[in-house]
Amino acid sequence: MAVDAQSVIGTFEPSLFLPNLLSRSKNEVLRELVGHVQSSRLVRETAPVLEMLKSREQLGSTGIGHGIAIPHGRSLSVQRLVAGFAKHEKGVAWDSPDGEPVRMIFLILAPPVEQPNRYLPFLGRIVEAINDPERRAALDRVSTFPEFQRFLHDALS
Repeated sequence: MAVDAQSVIGTFEPSLFLPNLLSRSKNEVLRELVGHVQSSRLVRETAPVLEMLKSREQLGSTGIGHGIAIPHGRSLSVQRLVAGFAKHEKGVAWDSPDGEPVRMIFLILAPPVEQPNRYLPFLGRIVEAINDPERRAALDRVSTFPEFQRFLHDALS
């Protein structure tokens, strides 16, 4: 299933646009992200979501290089596809293939079964949006949710 640009943009939650993460480690960042998801009332229970994200990291780092990580997974605690974006000024060690600290984080959570199945196509569109060095530099300059939405629109249109 194809996921169009407007669908991608509309999936990102304004309450999960976090331009100033404070955590100092990957696990702390995951805990901080899940805390924001909980305060936005987008999950039923946070413990299973946090455990799922940590388990996913043990399978292989979601750090993809170039200062970007995309922690993601499916959980019974999520009723629909949920996405957020966060930035960390200094960067956090994430076991990325290039060894670079992660400064930009896309969080993607999905229920175990969703109709239509948008999770993997959505993930693919995010990777597509950040595959170019100029786009990554533009993303790094984003500081507000409207700027982030414009970035996605420009990168995916």
